[in-house]
Amino acid sequence: MRYRIGDKVAVLDDVLKGTVIQIDGDDITVEIDDGFQMKYREKELVLIQHDQADLSRYSDISNEELLYKSDDNKSKKKSPFKSDLARKNQTVMEVDLHIHQLTSTTRGMDNYDILNLQISTAKQKLEYAIRNRIPKVVFIHGKGEGVLKKELEFLLKKYQVDFYEASFQKYGLGATEVYIYQNPKR
Repeated sequence: MRYRIGDKVAVLDDVLKGTVIQIDGDDITVEIDDGFQMKYREKELVLIQHDQADLSRYSDISNEELLYKSDDNKSKKKSPFKSDLARKNQTVMEVDLHIHQLTSTTRGMDNYDILNLQISTAKQKLEYAIRNRIPKVVFIHGKGEGVLKKELEFLLKKYQVDFYEASFQKYGLGATEVYIYQNPKR
């Protein structure tokens, strides 16, 4: 498949999407929606067509359709009792803390700088979820040596939240699921 400059594309095996801005043989430069430019091989991308827009509509919390969907839910009357089915279908915010998701290059950054960027991003996203009453957040941190996971746990203990290992089937061993109390205990 040949891409053209201006085509909207999504990255396979990732939650990134953007616009093709440069083509150099099999290397394609994509400007991601948050403004970063990243290079991919042609086979790592898929063209987003109008009828395919729903495929990635829950990939990130800044998506207008997801925000619209959450506003619709506020206007409906809800039962005070949630069924298991309702819990399974609730909106979950996923935050990928892998450094290549947060910055285009790590040039000039040491491990301390990288960890600080990851933890500050986690803090910002958690506070965003608390402000916007999003009940669950999944932080994808990867397996690694466990340093990021331990720092994330230290951060989460400062908030009134429950956290535990996320679904092994969906995330493997590299994710932490956070449940945010909607009515904090005082």
